[in-house]
Amino acid sequence: MPAPEFASLRSSRETARSAGGVAELLDLMWERTRHAAAAAAASPSQLRLMYLVESEEGVRMRVVCERLAATPPSVSRLCDRLQALGFLERLPCPASGREVTLRLTAAGRTHLRLIREQRETVLRQAMDAMSDAERHALAEGLAALHAQLVAADGGGGVTAA
Repeated sequence: MPAPEFASLRSSRETARSAGGVAELLDLMWERTRHAAAAAAASPSQLRLMYLVESEEGVRMRVVCERLAATPPSVSRLCDRLQALGFLERLPCPASGREVTLRLTAAGRTHLRLIREQRETVLRQAMDAMSDAERHALAEGLAALHAQLVAADGGGGVTAA
């Protein structure tokens, strides 16, 4: 894929298309590093669940289903796999004996930390080749984009990493 001409972007549509291309490239790069470095790698769906549980310690299974827009059986299977990897534990809900809450284990937190370190390495290598002005502009743009995404999401699961 050719490098986009960021300086010539005029419309939000072109900018969104460019950002989408960067996101897709990062997905591919992170997936490659995740598989190369982690023996017990969690799938992208499992990672999304882990991020949600990390951001809301003790979150109820029902809430996870809503936030991920997934059915209870699908979320339950994701939890089964994460529990088998030793990354997640299910606990009875203190407020309701019929509900289950989720919590990451120490191994799950370590796994997320390693994933983030791998991603940061990929990003840092790319940004080290950028000028100070380019890095500053990127940081400002990303902060503004993050704020808009969080506002648009209404607090439904988008968090800062």
